[in-house]
Amino acid sequence: MALFEERGYDRTTMRAIAQEAGVSVGNAYYYFASKEHLIQGFYDRIADEHRAAAAEVLATEKELSARIRGVLLSWLDVAAPYHRFAAQFFKNAADPDSPLSPFSDASEGPREAAIALHREVLAGADVKSAPELADQLPRLLWLQQMGLVLYWVHDRSPDCARSRALVTRTAPLVARLIAASRFRVLRPLVRELTELLNDFLVPGQASGPEPASESAPASGSASVSDSSSAPGRPRSG
Repeated sequence: MALFEERGYDRTTMRAIAQEAGVSVGNAYYYFASKEHLIQGFYDRIADEHRAAAAEVLATEKELSARIRGVLLSWLDVAAPYHRFAAQFFKNAADPDSPLSPFSDASEGPREAAIALHREVLAGADVKSAPELADQLPRLLWLQQMGLVLYWVHDRSPDCARSRALVTRTAPLVARLIAASRFRVLRPLVRELTELLNDFLVPGQASGPEPASESAPASGSASVSDSSSAPGRPRSG
């Protein structure tokens, strides 16, 4: 990790990584096909450590706000040793074409592990959400975590105290919004939100509904004139 901070991600080679680790280049490639694979392995390790760190709060807390707060604070605890390297990773992770992007296919493993953890946050809470949002809320909580990561990368307060305060302030607000989603008066809004999330958030879905096809006329409509006919002019014959 020190190499990435010193040289930057793009200038850090597998040869340099092997030299730093005291192994041959061949051995380095045996374990990791590229430095991208090495970072993906780091993502996997962080995801595993986060799950372990969050286990206690999920086992003891039932209040939704406390569960959200505990899981996000545990991520900050796990990630704290790597904060000084975070900016180097973020430069590449922010590129939508980079395999290091949290939204990329290559990052599916750690991303789905994080979403599964947030699914546990909701499942074990004493507050239930609108059934229509059951599939999407874990992903929304993961997006909240991604927002926290972005803030944390730029946080220069001592021990990232502002990031921790952000978690403490936002967790109750998010919990209240989730609880309110069950109110009947909000059901139309919930349905609209569900459709929006299905169109734009679910992997594999198109970015929004497809435009209506113009290739075929509606049933019972008149035939379209051929290209040689001018508008409003009767067809010959």
